Amino acid sequence: MQKQLADLKPKIFTYMMAILFVCTTLTIAAQKKGAASAPSTPSVFAQDKGKFTIQLNGKSVGHEEFELAPAGGGWLARSKTDITPPDSATSRITGDLTLQPDGAPISYDWTSQAEKTNGAHILFANGVAKITLQMQDARPFEQDMSFGSPLIAVLDNNLYYQYAVLARVYDWSKGGTQNFPVLVPQELTPGSITLESAGSLSAGGKSYDGLRVATSDLEVLLYLDSNHRLMRLEVPSAKVAVVRD
Repeated sequence: MQKQLADLKPKIFTYMMAILFVCTTLTIAAQKKGAASAPSTPSVFAQDKGKFTIQLNGKSVGHEEFELAPAGGGWLARSKTDITPPDSATSRITGDLTLQPDGAPISYDWTSQAEKTNGAHILFANGVAKITLQMQDARPFEQDMSFGSPLIAVLDNNLYYQYAVLARVYDWSKGGTQNFPVLVPQELTPGSITLESAGSLSAGGKSYDGLRVATSDLEVLLYLDSNHRLMRLEVPSAKVAVVRD
């Protein structure tokens, strides 16, 4: 009997190892299946890349290159504008806007290069923007701005692609008038904007979905294709048009 038990021990060990291997394999497979089937956070964005021509009174005064792409668990909207307004020096403005999938900003960095180089770094959390402003030949300046919502529209000077981001954040299934807090970083100016459908708009013999962006003293019209990509932007009161090349 003792000899039989002794002979069984290696077999029992082998069987136990085989069972353990099978259980471990099944567990890993289940984990992989669960991870594969777990729903990802839905995003309001889609990849985009291109170039705008900036026109004033029908004449080209600059260009903006832009790109929207996934970055980590969020999205990065990056643009660079070279502009020469009448009677002004040429300047280059860059902006990197990191966003959550629902459009809420995470961080923003801008630089402006003209006679002097200025810039800022902004972090957003819980509806608060923590701003570190760096002006050439000056000490960094820090300021916090509070907003009533984490879904803040960032619309900076001469970086028009940020309006394309705004068009994605607008809830098209809901429609109607929608209000958002807004920050104009280069001016350190908070405020609010109203978005509403402008129906069908025409330009260059083509029809677009229109979106009206309004503040208390300014109206901007966005011309969007069927996928809600920004194809054209107009500021009628300033005689400015921004056209996708």
